[in-house]
Amino acid sequence: MIKFLIVAFAATLIYLSAAQRFRVFARLMGLQGILIFGIAFMQLKELATVNLIFVVVETLLFKGVVVPLMLFFIIRRTQVFKVHTKSMPAIYILILNAMSLLVAVVVAYTLQNPYINVVFMTVAFYAILSGLLIIVTHQLIVSHLIGFLIIENAVFLFTVALGNEMPMLINVVMLLDIFVGVLIMGFFGLKLKPDTGDLTQLKD
Repeated sequence: MIKFLIVAFAATLIYLSAAQRFRVFARLMGLQGILIFGIAFMQLKELATVNLIFVVVETLLFKGVVVPLMLFFIIRRTQVFKVHTKSMPAIYILILNAMSLLVAVVVAYTLQNPYINVVFMTVAFYAILSGLLIIVTHQLIVSHLIGFLIIENAVFLFTVALGNEMPMLINVVMLLDIFVGVLIMGFFGLKLKPDTGDLTQLKD
């Protein structure tokens, strides 16, 4: 079952690289949060009760519910629904995404050792490269926010790849990074809301 969740998470990265509408991006980020919750719940079996509750809140509640809702809010306020036309064409992004997966596999197996789960490490590297790819190839700041959130999910998978030990401090830092990132991007999103009132007056 956990392998299915990992494969599904990797599939969302492929879908994200080809998506052209920000509503799809927001839904996929919520799906990633739910998948990460399932992965963490099944993989991290030796956590203290408090840490386990924190992981559930961070993944299922925050990543799976709060973050998508905030993304939808930013999309509605900015009135920007599609990827910028000057962004790299989706077919080229898909090709680069496939190359990123190949690089992730090579790096993960190069670093293979008895203390690291290679599958988790591969998908985590792939997620980091996918997030960076979205940031580099897209023009709008909402896309950059999506890339940042993907990288945050990759950090979580890195923690899972290293074993069942997940210190509380790491969870707090990750949660604060996501929260501050969404707030900052939300602020810029509000400032970037198009104002056509003056143009309408000139036209009249």
